Amino acid sequence: MGSDGGMTAYERRRLENIKRNEEMLAALNVHSRLKDLSGVGADRKRAQSKSYKRSPVKKPKVETPVVLRRSLRTRGVPPDASTAGGLHDDFNDEKQIKKIPQLKSEKSFPEPKPIAMKDAYMGNDASDQKLIETINQCANEVKKSEGESSYCDSIHNLEKRKGFEVSVESFELKPENVARLVPGRIMSVRFFPTINMQMVVAGNKYGNIGLWNVNGGEGDSDGIYLYHPHPAPISGIAIDRCSINKMYTSCYDGFIRLMDVEREIFDLIYSSESTIYSMSLGLHNTKALYLGEGKGGIKALDLRAGKPLLTCDAHGDRINTIDFTSKNDNIMATGSTDGTASIWDLRCLNANKPTPLGTVAHKRAVHSAYFSPSGKFLATTSLDDNVGLASGANYEDVSMVHHNNQTGRWISTFRGIWGWDDSAIFIGNMKRGVDVISVAGRKTVATLESDLVSAIPSRFDAHPCSIGTLAGATAGGQVYIWTQS
Repeated sequence: MGSDGGMTAYERRRLENIKRNEEMLAALNVHSRLKDLSGVGADRKRAQSKSYKRSPVKKPKVETPVVLRRSLRTRGVPPDASTAGGLHDDFNDEKQIKKIPQLKSEKSFPEPKPIAMKDAYMGNDASDQKLIETINQCANEVKKSEGESSYCDSIHNLEKRKGFEVSVESFELKPENVARLVPGRIMSVRFFPTINMQMVVAGNKYGNIGLWNVNGGEGDSDGIYLYHPHPAPISGIAIDRCSINKMYTSCYDGFIRLMDVEREIFDLIYSSESTIYSMSLGLHNTKALYLGEGKGGIKALDLRAGKPLLTCDAHGDRINTIDFTSKNDNIMATGSTDGTASIWDLRCLNANKPTPLGTVAHKRAVHSAYFSPSGKFLATTSLDDNVGLASGANYEDVSMVHHNNQTGRWISTFRGIWGWDDSAIFIGNMKRGVDVISVAGRKTVATLESDLVSAIPSRFDAHPCSIGTLAGATAGGQVYIWTQS
């Protein structure tokens, strides 16, 4: 093949093709559009960049259990979980438990013992010191400025909420309020009950606890700190409202640990041969911890003496939530897989023959039962695709609001929670939104939606000290925090 000016015919055709292609791209303005798209991708990346960060150095494993080889009876699981309407319960059947990666080991369980926070921490060796200092400083400021009793009373001061109305249009989700706290499905999410810092904690199905200092995310950690204090799914998180550097966590393998930030330890305060499905502290009495244990059992632990105050069989199946009214810690509500929610007066609770003040009946499992901020209403969420609303002296007046509560086995069940007054209930939907149910209208009146939400939020918490601040957690470990503009 001949050449011209040192170039072959093939090379000339190649250059002509390149020139023609460049002219075509210029005419279509492709380069400019690619630049714009790369900018959008950068913004999206920045919006999703907040996440837990594991230590690059593999640390020795903490001697915590992987799984206990217990019978279904001792774990409070019926022989055929599907017959109890519990097929969609979180890890309620043997097949689901075996599919959890951390629960595959058949090793025997070592002697339970306290775990130092530094040993349970899964990030860089010293980077959780900022978290410890922040929580302890906040706890000390509260005690010095207001005193424990006055601070606890102010958290649920309903006088401050008079005239407050939920305005869905004013809720917004900002990119900086999106973060992944833990790997895998979140079972429980809670705000720390303080106005001195905005801290949220989430527990997942692997026994991890992730804490996020929302407004203090500088440096490599983004304000997110990941711990592994438990061997199994986290079933409950309770923070002492009067001493916020004390947080209780429970797991399905029957253990309760106290995260004592002042002592920098996950102390083991209780262990059981039965599964612990739920846990709660009263608003005013923070010296007793109430558990949903085994197949429908209620147990009250005296945190000072370290022994049970009360043990009774209250339901025919597992208790999924325990809640107290804001004005009276003696009035308690339990939601159970047996299809009922019950209201109890602890002063009259007979351990041998417990009789509830009232009962809300559903056709399938009840996954939550929560009192409204004033205590006037009780909201229940059931797999029968209803949200129940009970009121009256003994909550005998019951109405049902239809809502699709089917999540499947890979997403935590929906639990409708109250906002900051008695007007509305917030609950997730399968379209990655948050439905707002009006109590007065007995129907869904609005939905919180955002392009930033990439997964289905199923577990929620309304900040007890910051009106209009709502956290939603997903099966992917993300937490979204909506605020009012």
